[in-house]
Amino acid sequence: MRGKMSFLLGVAVGYVLGSRAGRERYEQIVRAAERVKANPTVQEAAGMVQAQTTRLMNTGRDVVRNTMNDRLSGARFTNSRIGQRRQDADTVTLDEPPPRDTGMGF
Repeated sequence: MRGKMSFLLGVAVGYVLGSRAGRERYEQIVRAAERVKANPTVQEAAGMVQAQTTRLMNTGRDVVRNTMNDRLSGARFTNSRIGQRRQDADTVTLDEPPPRDTGMGF
C-alpha cells in the first residue's frame, strides 16, 4: 500500500512539475489533494500511523538503551574509556535528543 501511495504521489508531482497544463489544471490538482487531506478516513489513518511510529521509536529506544546498559556493564569495558565514562555517569541516558545542527554555524 505504501509503495502504491508513493508511486501515485510521484506521478502527481511529476505531472504538476513537468506538464504544460497551465495554472487551471494545477489549481484543480491542489484542490483534489486538499480534499483527500481533509477526508476523515485519511486523517484517522495518519493518526494511526503517527501513533504506531511513536510506539516503534519508543520500543527501539528502549532496546538500544537496554542493550547498551547490558554491554557496558560487562567486565571487559571497565578498563576502557567507555567503561570509565560509564562508571562516571552511572547510567547511559538516551532520553535527550542530540542538539540540532542548524547548518548556519550558530
